[in-house]
Amino acid sequence: MKNDPIELVRGSGNLFRDFRHADADVAQLKAILAAEIIKTMDEQDLSVRKAHAQTGFAAADFSRIRNADLGRFTIDRLMTILNSLGSKVEVSVQVKHWDIASAPHI
Repeated sequence: MKNDPIELVRGSGNLFRDFRHADADVAQLKAILAAEIIKTMDEQDLSVRKAHAQTGFAAADFSRIRNADLGRFTIDRLMTILNSLGSKVEVSVQVKHWDIASAPHI
């Protein structure tokens, strides 16, 4: 077992796509936005209650974001929350043609 070779699998850069999540690109963008919200809250030393007081969004929303429970959120809602924390969201789109048959099989 010690000398068994380790198989290296190169991912696509999107974990959700690598695990064949149905809406991989949407899930990836939501995760990125949620991570930025959490980062901003941490930088501003905001609890979920302080974030609610500052933005008007429910404390439960911030709690869900911190727990990566993003099913109830749309991309535009996450962007609006991030904007309300004082960040400016800029989006650029790059379309790449991708063959699902060549995806890593994890």
